[in-house]
Amino acid sequence: MYAVIKTGGKQYKVAQGHTLKIEKIFAEVGTSVDFSNVLLVDDGKQIKIGSPVVEGGKVTATVEAHGRGKKVQIIKFKRRKHHRKQMGHRQHYTEIKITGIMADGIEAPKAPEAPEAPPITSNNENSEITENGA
Repeated sequence: MYAVIKTGGKQYKVAQGHTLKIEKIFAEVGTSVDFSNVLLVDDGKQIKIGSPVVEGGKVTATVEAHGRGKKVQIIKFKRRKHHRKQMGHRQHYTEIKITGIMADGIEAPKAPEAPEAPPITSNNENSEITENGA
């Protein structure tokens, strides 16, 4: 199941469990965010296309982190004029993880919980220290 959402002036194809970087949104790390500008929802059996948005469509995500992207170098140069200008720019982003996709009549199945790993125990007989230190 996937959906297409619009945020920050861009469109993103998302699926449950995906992590992606979007334009910065003002939300604390660990909080849940809802996106209501859902343009398309597909569950494998039926496709709902909005005009312009899907009725009852909602994508939920949790904010994982905030950051800044790689530096983009900007150079302006005019030949024979002794003019050269050099600048840089780093775009702010928010990293989110998609937790749910919903629309009227369509809901993403919940991801199965991962089983807990058993505790690690040492069965190594050579790890014992003898009295004489050898």
